[in-house]
Amino acid sequence: MAIFENAKWIWHRAVAEADEYCEFFAEFDLADSKDGICRISCDSDYTLFINGNFAACNQFADFEHYKIYDEIDITPFVKKGKNTLSAVVWHFGIETSRYKKYSAGLIYEIISDGKIISESSEKTKARLSPTYESGRCGIITRQLGLGFHYNASREDGTFFTGSGFKNAVLVEKNCTFFKRVGEKLRLAPSEKSVDITRGNDGKYFLIDLSEETVGLLKLNFNSARVQRIRIDWGEDLIDGHVRRIIGERLFSVDYTAKAGKNEYINYMLRFGCRYLEIYSEEPIELEYAGLITQFYPTKKKSAVLESKLDQRIYDLCTRTLELSMMEHYVDCPWREQALYAFDSRNQMLSGYYVFENGNAEYVYSNLRLISNDKRENNLLSICYPTGKQLAIPSFSLHYFKAVLEYYEHTGDTKLLSEVYEKLIAIAKTFVGNISDSLVYTFGGKTHWNFYDWSEHLNGEFNRGGDGEADSIINLLFIIALDSLEKISAAIGKEFPYPGLADKLREETKKAFWDKDENIFSLRRGGKEFTSLANALAVISGTATGDSAKDICEALISDKVTESSLSLKCFIYDALSMTDEKYRDFILADIRKNYGFMLDSGATSAWETIKGSADFGGAGSLCHGWSAIPVYYYHKFGMVKN
Repeated sequence: MAIFENAKWIWHRAVAEADEYCEFFAEFDLADSKDGICRISCDSDYTLFINGNFAACNQFADFEHYKIYDEIDITPFVKKGKNTLSAVVWHFGIETSRYKKYSAGLIYEIISDGKIISESSEKTKARLSPTYESGRCGIITRQLGLGFHYNASREDGTFFTGSGFKNAVLVEKNCTFFKRVGEKLRLAPSEKSVDITRGNDGKYFLIDLSEETVGLLKLNFNSARVQRIRIDWGEDLIDGHVRRIIGERLFSVDYTAKAGKNEYINYMLRFGCRYLEIYSEEPIELEYAGLITQFYPTKKKSAVLESKLDQRIYDLCTRTLELSMMEHYVDCPWREQALYAFDSRNQMLSGYYVFENGNAEYVYSNLRLISNDKRENNLLSICYPTGKQLAIPSFSLHYFKAVLEYYEHTGDTKLLSEVYEKLIAIAKTFVGNISDSLVYTFGGKTHWNFYDWSEHLNGEFNRGGDGEADSIINLLFIIALDSLEKISAAIGKEFPYPGLADKLREETKKAFWDKDENIFSLRRGGKEFTSLANALAVISGTATGDSAKDICEALISDKVTESSLSLKCFIYDALSMTDEKYRDFILADIRKNYGFMLDSGATSAWETIKGSADFGGAGSLCHGWSAIPVYYYHKFGMVKN
């Protein structure tokens, strides 16, 4: 049975506008209630109900050439005789870091007893949602995308009956379908317990979830009249309140209450936060406001550490990893919810040790999605999927290491074969950027030569200008070439660049080794000495023997600039591969940074050691790349199962 062989892409009109909500209704008959499967895909997100019961939500973020469909077991919701399908689909229509703009549409088919009994067509009923405000286009953040306004006063009871709907319109979409790999996110059986502080006037409420939480907004309250409600959310409080406006960011959504009982769940916009605030025009009787926890199903390995502090750090990082698992790994659940090649590499490496079977299927789905990114010069885009042309070239090189580590931890060569041509294309782009025997960074406004949130490395130098040769881009490419050679061997492919990595090692040392300081500079003739460049020199084998020892002594001194939390893994790797004596330094550094977070009340690991104060007050207090200490606890044999 071919997927969607006769099903059609549909919408309520031929061309959708940005931020548009469409509702669908269909009836189908079952001779008996033995089983039911619904295959479904959409642009951009969906919530599915069968016979008025919530059945599923959330489209996997994808591309049209790599379009993911879900296969939902609806057996618990169907009955013998007439059944109904109701769905609301939210079309974003605005490019963000987690969405590539395509045309709107829904496609589905219902299968019972191995036969298709209903499918999307012009006979499906559709309408513009009367309750969700379409065309609002209110941006939360440029990465996260759109907020929403729901108007409960427009509820008329017809969503589950089909009254007032018209025949759907067929729309053209050119998609190649793939079944979702791995699990869908699950919902906790009950809402998260909360602590509610009520304002004296009944028009203000502060909700404390007690810890960083990822989930779906749920409201349950009574209102004497129709009125506007504003819901803000955030990870911390300033002067007792959530910071809803941070620069251009706006962490607020709107809800118009109906008179009487209001019960609402939004299944399509995930909140990542600790606190909610509610403001109403007139007093309301609030029974509940909070989140239904949403999570990716995993099985954690037992992990016992001797030191109480190490155990707390391990648990903090493990929880951070879990909170950052959505359809794919995300950098932070509050501000962005985006998949980055570098951030996810740290998360994958940590996850191999935290989860049973390394959560291999989930990692595979992440790496496969990244490989389907298509950009003009074959460098990976900044996130996946996205229509933005911006790329961080160094992140394309981290992808090679992530793919190799997947193979090393799983032994699976299937992924290697599937992404190989993408790796070759990326490598070819970097080879094409070699001049004077060195790799150059990429010029122009669509390339951000970012390495780290630390001195000299944030990519702002010469941003948008011409490229230049620096030590880090060359050292990362050497590591990528070494990874590609191992990947090629694993799948019986001829490595296309024999000897290139060794040549680059020689040229990089000639260009960037400072004979006076016995360490590597960032730029030729420069005096920018960074811990990252020097750590990469050791890891790549560019610095060996006494040179590697000199570098490691510099790494534990103030001779080089310090790396942020995200890049600490390279410093730790360079130290540990040179001499086991640095083990105590690495552990002390972890305990210092993460102990500080814990002492500050952290319930998840921060983006940087500055916490929320970083990036103009937008520093994330839950960031996946900072879960990396769990890897070193395992590496040093400190975890007992």
